[in-house]
Amino acid sequence: MRNVFGKLFGFINGIRKVIVNLVFFIVLFVFVGFLMSGEDAIEVPTDGMLVLNLTGYIVEEKTYVDPVDEFFNKALGSAPSVPEVLLSDVIESIELAASDDRISGIYLNLSSFMGAGMNKLELIGNALSEFRESGKPIYTYGDYFSQAQYYLAAHADAIYLNPLGGMMFDGMGGNNLYYKDLLDKLKVSTHVFKVGDYKSAVEPYIRNDMSDEAKEANGQLYGELWETYKSRVTALRDIDPRILSGTMADFQALVAENNNDLAKLTVTTNVVDELKTREAFRTQMIELTGLDDDEKSWKRIDHNAYLAAIEQESLMAEENNDDVNSIKVIVARGIIVDGYQKAGMIGGDSTAELLRRARQDDSTKAVVLRIDSPGGSGFASEIIRQEVLELQKAGIPVIASMSSVAASGGYWIAASADEIWAAPTTITGSIGVFGTFFTIEDSLAEIGVYSDGVRTTEMPVMDITQPLGDDAKQIIQLSVEKFYTDFVQMVADSRDMSYDEVHAVAQGRVWTGTKALEFGLVDQLGDFEDAIAAAAAKADLTEFTVETLTQELSPRQQMLANFFGTAQAWFPQPTVAAKNPLEAELMRVWSDLQITTKFNDPNGIYALCELCPTY
Repeated sequence: MRNVFGKLFGFINGIRKVIVNLVFFIVLFVFVGFLMSGEDAIEVPTDGMLVLNLTGYIVEEKTYVDPVDEFFNKALGSAPSVPEVLLSDVIESIELAASDDRISGIYLNLSSFMGAGMNKLELIGNALSEFRESGKPIYTYGDYFSQAQYYLAAHADAIYLNPLGGMMFDGMGGNNLYYKDLLDKLKVSTHVFKVGDYKSAVEPYIRNDMSDEAKEANGQLYGELWETYKSRVTALRDIDPRILSGTMADFQALVAENNNDLAKLTVTTNVVDELKTREAFRTQMIELTGLDDDEKSWKRIDHNAYLAAIEQESLMAEENNDDVNSIKVIVARGIIVDGYQKAGMIGGDSTAELLRRARQDDSTKAVVLRIDSPGGSGFASEIIRQEVLELQKAGIPVIASMSSVAASGGYWIAASADEIWAAPTTITGSIGVFGTFFTIEDSLAEIGVYSDGVRTTEMPVMDITQPLGDDAKQIIQLSVEKFYTDFVQMVADSRDMSYDEVHAVAQGRVWTGTKALEFGLVDQLGDFEDAIAAAAAKADLTEFTVETLTQELSPRQQMLANFFGTAQAWFPQPTVAAKNPLEAELMRVWSDLQITTKFNDPNGIYALCELCPTY
């Protein structure tokens, strides 16, 4: 009987496995088919720019990823923890574009470029130089340029920088951490086997500083690389030699000559050609290439798509938009941080993109920016405000509607609106900025870890293992002071007030909506519906629709959202247990600590109301 039932169970289990596998592959094939059917054919736009999207590190050969994992990573829009770009793909796309009549030039997108070895930089640089011989231009634009990014940027015909950006040549080199005292305190025995006086790889485990021999060897190596870098860059651009000298005196003199404006400094030293906002650059590119009606931007194609299009050569479908009088609502809720963010946090790029979408929609007659934020990144706040200004230039009025909190950076993005509406209890104001940088040299010394090394310049490198020098402190303080001055002046210009009037109620002070009205920081007290009515009045609308813009989902994301949204309806509503006072307090402290993990402003300068709630 046991044998019979054993064989019967084995037979049933085998059928079960077959059915499970069949179901799995059916679902997989359906999912793959859905993804494949939703993809548009790739078209190389006539007179379009080839965009070199150098996201991550340039490598000779990509790190192996399981093909199935790679497929689902791409399908679900996720990226590897350390993105990589294949060197041969970059060079091949440049070479093909040089003889392709459809390609009018190259745009170097270096914003996410993390670096490459000097040799790889030179190979790409040479390919770019050869491309320029075809008579086609190369452009690049950056909020900031790292040293590696700038090497490639220097090959462009024109380099543009954000007015709040900057570029600093901080040389080559760095510091190592040394653990001898730590290992001694932990009673760890270190056994070293080495040959050669300059074999320094094991020094961190047997010393507390870099040996003279290692400094000599590393200094020579970095010195040569640095000289090579400078010679290549100066051969491409006539840069003021003082910014490349590596001395603090020269740099401080340049900063003073340019009124502490690091962005202006890059122009006067010929590091970049011109300062432009993102929208100004985008407009220029549209003028050069023409308007892509689908993308509502300049004509371009990513270098990966371009390589695929060479094989595919197919057309892209067009979409038509209906014209309806509409008031667009854009919600800005949470901490303001740089880049693209999901709902619940304000991303400088993602929120600016929503504002731009509203502007590009012919049905948009007015915009209400609904703000519930204690602020955050000063840079991201200005990126959002720039898009508010572009809406106004297009003749579209913008009404700022303040919710519970619209302070500091939250006020920044509201300041230039045509009207600002606040509730009487809205927490607003907090017009002030700060910069923060943490060093742990004393903490490391306490546990026996030291930092030492050699650099080719005196630039104020932000190294948390090193004390922050007085010169660096001075430059950071001057930058913060200028940022505050710009903040106050921007509010004064936007609110038709004098600098002194704004300064008197600024300096980081927090106000209620009622007080803000008294001081002229807001125009009216009212709620969201009042703001909608004000927007309609500004746009002279009697009949209109109200549409809240959200981040667009891809077809597969929409499918999953619809599927799981429907599935959740089948589950009972969850119950939430009340937290005891200790747990609630710990959660509040943890929430406060989490704010610091969201600091990513490229300037390290923040317009954040530290007293304001974030929920």
